[in-house]
Amino acid sequence: MKLHRVTETLDVTDADLSGSRFNDANLSGCRFNQVAFSSAHINDSNLSGWQVTDANLSGAMFRDLNLSGATFTNCRLTGVLIDGVPLADMFAAYRKAQGGERGG
Repeated sequence: MKLHRVTETLDVTDADLSGSRFNDANLSGCRFNQVAFSSAHINDSNLSGWQVTDANLSGAMFRDLNLSGATFTNCRLTGVLIDGVPLADMFAAYRKAQGGERGG
């Protein structure tokens, strides 16, 4: 199905849209529940204000992002690397610099 230069609201349930392409599309206000985005590519996109809850992002790669004001709560961060440095090492260095205090 091709949708070009249209304004539509889609209600999609139990559907396989794998391999679909979205280019210059406005998906503002969309809700995705129990959706498989594995191997999806998101490029040159505005994701400001996104809320991601109870999602498996293991093995995901984030590159050239603006994470200003991002908040991570109750997240498993084992094995996370930031610019090649393990996040656990960054936390350890921070705690050491704070005199062993965890901060809050």
